[in-house]
Amino acid sequence: MTAPRIDTETLRRLPKAVLHDHLDGGLRPATVIELAAAVGHTLPTTDPDQLAAWYVEAANSGDLVRYIATFEHTLAVMQNREGLLRVAEEYVLDLAADGVVYAEVRYAPELNTRGGLTLSEVVETVQEGLAAGMAKAAAAGTPVRVGTLLCGMRMFDRVGEAAELAVTYRDAGVLGFDIAGAEDGFPPADHLAAFERLRAESVPFTIHAGEAYGLPSIHQAVQVCGAQRLGHGVRITEDIVDGKLGRLAGWVRDRRIALEMCPTSNLQTGCATSIAEHPITALKDLGFRVTLNTDNRLVSGTTMTREMALLVEEAGWTAQDLRTVTVNAVKSAFIPFDERKALIEDVILPGYAEAL
Repeated sequence: MTAPRIDTETLRRLPKAVLHDHLDGGLRPATVIELAAAVGHTLPTTDPDQLAAWYVEAANSGDLVRYIATFEHTLAVMQNREGLLRVAEEYVLDLAADGVVYAEVRYAPELNTRGGLTLSEVVETVQEGLAAGMAKAAAAGTPVRVGTLLCGMRMFDRVGEAAELAVTYRDAGVLGFDIAGAEDGFPPADHLAAFERLRAESVPFTIHAGEAYGLPSIHQAVQVCGAQRLGHGVRITEDIVDGKLGRLAGWVRDRRIALEMCPTSNLQTGCATSIAEHPITALKDLGFRVTLNTDNRLVSGTTMTREMALLVEEAGWTAQDLRTVTVNAVKSAFIPFDERKALIEDVILPGYAEAL
């Protein structure tokens, strides 16, 4: 018997957890326009709907490098205190409106210093904005917990500084670390010293791997650098033949290394051909710790509700599947075990029972 289709409003009410979402990829179009006017930055258009469409069109090129280039305009309006505070606060409120109850938002502080802010000022300002958003969301009856992951840009030379920031602010809202940017040609092991520093200080980290580059990137991320999660990781399928897992794929699955999968984003960058054929479904069925994420909500024109709806409509996912990946995300969150357990037992599971 075919499971009943889940309507969009029910999906929106379901409690959600997102582990892979970039702060500079999720601004409101109207906010980009207002902040750009304030700092004198020229945009492709000053119409919010047209700007949103421009982002999605540019990102649909199938080219990761061009996809990343769309961040020029959002970063331009995130170079001062006012811009960062507003973007961070709205980020939280937008997630709360989408039913998200837990999120880890990532960004690279080095990309927000062109206006004169120091790296520490960037981190503290973002935390202040997130706190304001969480307070407003809680007051509105839609509480959401948001922590940050600091990114080092793998093609530049400040990864060590970003890792040190993560150590410094580990108990002030920063939950962990990541490296981001163009994957091909910039292997994770180039930054081994940064990851060794993080391990020495017990700071967890994820690594973008297996998106624009294949198994060697995943192997380095997991076996050389020691990543606890993989950003995207879609190309782990290259180590799976007719359902039989190779050694690397088996290691990732059996040690519950979470895959932070982003279906719409992967279609845009050419990592997958359709939602129906996206590896997330096969990997879920093979027992990998799959999680569902948005990556960049503005750039991909998406939300967590939309990602869920696409999987339901085009890949045949059920409510049980959605609950599984949500629980998976919380299990792999970079917060203490007792807090993860409470979030699952007190929020996620009751929320699903009530909504369905």
